Amino acid sequence: MAVAVIGISMSGPLTALVVAPVLAIAFWRNAAGAAALLPVLLTRERGTLRGLRLRELGSSALAGLFLAGHFAAWLPSLSMTSVAASIALVTTTPIWTALIASISGVRLGARVWWGLVLAVVGAALIAGVDVTVSLRALAGDGLATLGALCAAGYVLAGARARQRLTTSGYTVVCYSVCALAVAVAALIVRSPLAGFSARDWLLIAAITVCAQLFGHTLLNLVLSSVGPTVVSLAVLLEVPGSLVVALVLLHQLPPLLALPGMAAVVAGVALVIRGSRPAEVVSEPVP
Repeated sequence: MAVAVIGISMSGPLTALVVAPVLAIAFWRNAAGAAALLPVLLTRERGTLRGLRLRELGSSALAGLFLAGHFAAWLPSLSMTSVAASIALVTTTPIWTALIASISGVRLGARVWWGLVLAVVGAALIAGVDVTVSLRALAGDGLATLGALCAAGYVLAGARARQRLTTSGYTVVCYSVCALAVAVAALIVRSPLAGFSARDWLLIAAITVCAQLFGHTLLNLVLSSVGPTVVSLAVLLEVPGSLVVALVLLHQLPPLLALPGMAAVVAGVALVIRGSRPAEVVSEPVP
C-alpha cells in the first residue's frame, strides 16, 4: 500500500511536466494499462469470460466513459491551478458518491454530513484563494471538481460491473473503452496522439507505470485483504504526497492561505469515508 500511495502521488506532478496534449496522456496510460492486464485476463482469469452478460459489459463500458470524462476534466486542471489544490479537489470523489447515495434513498449518518460540510468549506477556501491568484486558477479548481464528479460515476458503474467480473476483466474493458473515447475526442478536436519528444514519451511511460500499474493495480490487489475503507483513506495520502513531489520536481508550493482549505477537504473526505457503510465507500481509486 505504501508503494501504491507513492505511485499515485507521482501522477499529478509528472503530468504537469508533460508538454504533450492531455488527451494523449489519458489515451496512452489507459491503452497501456489495458494491454498490460490483457495477458492476465486471457491466461489466469480466462474463466471469467464464460457466461458474461451484456449488463456487466455495459456497466464496464459506462465506467470507461466516465473515466474518460474524469481525465478530460482533471488533467488540464494540473496546469491551471497548483498541483496540490487540484489533487485535493479531485480526491473528493467519496463526497459525490455519498451525495448520490443520499439522493438514491440511503440514509447518511451525522459524521458523513459533517464531513460533507467540512469538505465544502475547504473547497470554498481553496477557490477563494485562487480567485485572488487568477481566474485561470479558479477554472482549474472547477475542472478538478468536475473530474471528481466523473470519477464518482466511474466508481459506481464499476462497482456494479465487478459484482461478476474479476479485476482484470473489468479493467481491460473499462480502460479500453476509456482509451477509445479519448481517441475519438482527440480526433474531433484534432489533438495529436503521437509525434512527441523523447522526454514526453518517458514521462508518459513513467505516469503509466507509477499511477496506472503500481498505483491502481496494487491498491486493487490489497483491497480484498484490508477493505475499501482503509484503501480509500490511504488514497487521501496522495494530497500531501503530491505536494511534496510537486515541491521537489516543479519547485511549486501552493499559496499558504490555501493549505487550511486542503486540510479541511482531506479531513472532510476522511469523515465521509469513516462514516459511510462499506457499500457507499469508494473502493476503486482514480488517478
